[in-house]
Amino acid sequence: MDFSGLTTGERIRLRREGRGMSRAVVAGLVGRSTDWLKKIERDERQLRSLPLLLQLASVLGVSDLSELTGESPVQVAAWAKVGHPAVPEIRRAMREVSFGAVESSQLTPNELHRRVDAAWLLWHSSPRQRTEVGALLPGLIRHAHACVRANEGVERRRAGAAAGDLYRLVQRLLAHICEPELHALAVERGRAMSEEADTPLARASAAWSSAVSLCASGHYEDAVQLVDVGTDVLRPLVENGSPAAMGVYGALQLEAAAAYGLAGRDGDAFRYLDAAEVTARRLPEGYWHPQTAFERGNVQILAVIVNRSLRKPGTAISTAGRIDLPAVPSAMRRSRLLLETAEAFADRREISTAVMYLDSAARVSTEAVALIPWARTLADELAASATGVERRQATELAARFKSVVLA
Repeated sequence: MDFSGLTTGERIRLRREGRGMSRAVVAGLVGRSTDWLKKIERDERQLRSLPLLLQLASVLGVSDLSELTGESPVQVAAWAKVGHPAVPEIRRAMREVSFGAVESSQLTPNELHRRVDAAWLLWHSSPRQRTEVGALLPGLIRHAHACVRANEGVERRRAGAAAGDLYRLVQRLLAHICEPELHALAVERGRAMSEEADTPLARASAAWSSAVSLCASGHYEDAVQLVDVGTDVLRPLVENGSPAAMGVYGALQLEAAAAYGLAGRDGDAFRYLDAAEVTARRLPEGYWHPQTAFERGNVQILAVIVNRSLRKPGTAISTAGRIDLPAVPSAMRRSRLLLETAEAFADRREISTAVMYLDSAARVSTEAVALIPWARTLADELAASATGVERRQATELAARFKSVVLA
């Protein structure tokens, strides 16, 4: 059967029907509703979640994702090999502390907080964030568990709050580069540590990181429900003007906007974006939240992402053009903005401009870009469709991204 010219949704429907499988069966096997799959097949909902695509490919007996996406050939088995040299030691540390194999604490709760905050700052500032932060995490994981066990009462809760912040960093680092079970363990440990700390900020931060994980796996409604729980917890602190509370509060609002954008619900997405803009305007001049990187520029970046998700590349491009890129404090966010802009230009078939922006994103942080699955796909597509100098540039970018993945 000729699948050329078909959308991802149409390809999924034809593969499903070709195998004689009902919507209910396929949806159930990937843990989603029949209505969700119906909207995917009718292209009423965009499917950009790699885990869901991989699950669908497995259920439908597809070995190459291009059979579902119509894009450049990508062997499903190859994605399982994506990793990073930092992962084995992080995995070892997380397993060891599960069985109590930690030394006596050498850090006080205050010192642990300072170490974790410094690691988050490195995450947002380094162009090699996974490599540099990844080298610190195994030791910090062991220190965090030892510190929690060495303290009681208020000091134990302070140590637990720092450990929760640490596991949120572990979660961000492990995204896309490890087995799902290890990533899920980091999310769950961050939640458990934050619940033990039992402060509004810790609990809301755990809601934010859990919502990020749910959104990434395509559970958009569940993500928004957690966002609403987190914002309810934080509202009194926000009303009292706490910058840290506003940082998490705004990040929660942005995650809801991202979830609704991916779900194709533009009214709800922009409602949360507008609310996040109000929150950002209340922040003290020059303040940005050290974990979520929330500040006014981050709201604008999410507006670009939402418009791209809603298939409005022109609006995404014009929004990106109004952002003061050097003023965005996080290198991670700067590279993501440039990457999203590259994708928007690719959506409009403005290939040479897309290559230029993708190159700019890689100049900010090749590691941040190369370890995002759809960014590697974009590089391959641009290499195949560009001409002249841009084709050579895109080909070099695609090769560089693959070298990061295989390192």
